[in-house]
Amino acid sequence: MSDKRRNRVPFTPAALEQTALAYVARYATTQARLRSYLVRKLRERGWEGTDDRTEDRPEERIEALVMRFAGAGYLDDEAWARMRSGALARRGFGAGRIGQALREAGIAEDLRTDNRLDEPAQRQAALVLARRRRFGPFGGADLLPDRPQREKQVAAMVRAGHPLDIARRIVDARDPEEVEQWVDSA
Repeated sequence: MSDKRRNRVPFTPAALEQTALAYVARYATTQARLRSYLVRKLRERGWEGTDDRTEDRPEERIEALVMRFAGAGYLDDEAWARMRSGALARRGFGAGRIGQALREAGIAEDLRTDNRLDEPAQRQAALVLARRRRFGPFGGADLLPDRPQREKQVAAMVRAGHPLDIARRIVDARDPEEVEQWVDSA
């Protein structure tokens, strides 16, 4: 649908607040993501301000809305970071990929550091990925994969955010029990 047919009405302060409230009600989000969403919507629809007073500047209104919503508990970057890092680890992603996802969401460096995976959690996440993608001893065949296939599997694990030593350890293992014992020993 073209912009001409939609006949978009510029934002008023009340409409901006309603848009922000609808967004945080629908999505678990961060302060940075809400801010960028509102800036994008403002760019699309425009601003209906009465004059250039400080309270009529949309950028300052957006910042005030974000701070007010964070103060009211609608936005909690720390809880969101815990939730997102836990979800990615359970899906088999490593510390590198989790850190990248948190950085893209606008999470502060100290919160990213607090939500970094420890060694046992890194091993467990790598095990989940290896099982899911059938890497190394989880391939189902009695024979281990050949060298080019192992290198592809290691590369896939590294792209998923796992350290090289953990990826090689899992892919080069002889049987699944050996990997599970190694993960449990951490």
